[in-house]
Amino acid sequence: MNASGRSTGDAFGHALLSMAASDDRIVSVEGGDSAWTSPFAESYPERRFNAGAAEQNLILTAAGLALGGDNVFVSSSAAFLTGKGYDQIRTAVAIPSLPVRIAGLGAGLTAGEEGACHQMLEDIALMRVFPGMTVLVPADYTAAFALLKNAAGLRKPVYIRLGAAATPDVYENGDEAFFPGGGRVLREGTGVTICCCGIMVPEALRAADVLARQNISAEVIDCYSVSPLPVQAILDSVHRTGCCVTAEEHFASGGLGEAVASLTGVNYPVPVKMVAVFDKFGQSGSPPELKEYYGLTASQIVSAAMQAWIMRRR
Repeated sequence: MNASGRSTGDAFGHALLSMAASDDRIVSVEGGDSAWTSPFAESYPERRFNAGAAEQNLILTAAGLALGGDNVFVSSSAAFLTGKGYDQIRTAVAIPSLPVRIAGLGAGLTAGEEGACHQMLEDIALMRVFPGMTVLVPADYTAAFALLKNAAGLRKPVYIRLGAAATPDVYENGDEAFFPGGGRVLREGTGVTICCCGIMVPEALRAADVLARQNISAEVIDCYSVSPLPVQAILDSVHRTGCCVTAEEHFASGGLGEAVASLTGVNYPVPVKMVAVFDKFGQSGSPPELKEYYGLTASQIVSAAMQAWIMRRR
C-alpha cells in the first residue's frame, strides 16, 4: 500500500468527466456542496443540475431524468441523501428499479468534526435491504473510479458509498477489474478469512501482517460489493479457514458483517466475529481519532481473528 492524498469521494467528479466524453447521456444531479462534481461541472455545465439542500427533490428529479433516458448519477451527503431521501429512493427508484446511481458522499466517520448527524453509519443497511439495489463500498480512489464507470452500464439502481478522507492506495492506477457481485482476494491464507470493505481494507492488510508473525495465515477479501456479495469467494475461503472476521466502517447491524454471517450460516456455518461500530452514534473528532475510539483498527481485527481462530470449524 502507498500513501495517497486522494479520497474515494475525489473519484466521483473525475469518473463523470471521463464517462461524459463518450456518453452524452451522462448527467449529474447533486445537492448542496458541488465541489465533488466540479471537474465534470466545469466541462459540462448543461448536464449538471443542483437541487440544493433538498434531497427529496433531488431523487425525484433523478428518477424523472432516468425515465427520459438519461444516464443519471446522484450525489449528496450520505447522511442526508439516504436519510432524508429514503422514501423517495424506495418509491421512485427502488420499486420501479430505475437505473439511478446514487453516490453517498462523506459517508461514515470521515465526516469527522461535523459530528453524529453527518456521520452516516447505517447507509449500507438502509440500501442493501432494497430488492435489486446494488451496494458498493470501494477501498480507494482507483476502485471507486472503476466502480463508478462500471455502474454506468447497469440497468438497475446502485448505491456507492464514498468517503471524504484520504485513503492509502490499495490498487494500482488503471485497474478496472471491479464489478457488482465481485470481490478481490488481496492475500491468500488458510487460518482465518477476513472480509472487509472501504477504509477497513488497509487495516485488514495490516492485521494480516501481524497475524502472520503469530503463525496464523489470514486470507483478506475486499468485499467492495456488499450487495450482491462475492458469494463464491467468501464460501471458498471459509471452507479452507473454518472461521471469519468482518471489518467495516458501519454499524454492526445491517452491514457487511450481518450479510456474511447470513451467507455462511445458511451455506457453511463458521464462527464470524465482527469489527464495526456497536450500538453507538458517532461524535465530533478527526477521522483517525474516531477510528481509534470506535475500534476500527488493525489491532482490533487481530484480536477478533484470534478469537475466531480458536473457535474455528475443524
